[in-house]
Amino acid sequence: MLNEIIAIVQECLQIEDSSSWDETTELIGALAEFDSMAVVTVITQVEENYGFIINDDEISAEVFETIGTLTAFIEQKI
Repeated sequence: MLNEIIAIVQECLQIEDSSSWDETTELIGALAEFDSMAVVTVITQVEENYGFIINDDEISAEVFETIGTLTAFIEQKI
């Protein structure tokens, strides 16, 4: 699952190289490309890929803190 989430984030942010990314890779505040529009894009892509809806009240900075926290959130939803 982790590699799938890395691929989604990489595609949404249009970043060429994510080979050094792992579960500790920081997102919000660490990647200039990861702004509010990127959050919406990632959410939309995750919903389409995994077939569930993420409610507004589930979205928080903690979910998007790292690749690992995002992956854990998505695993809970599945």
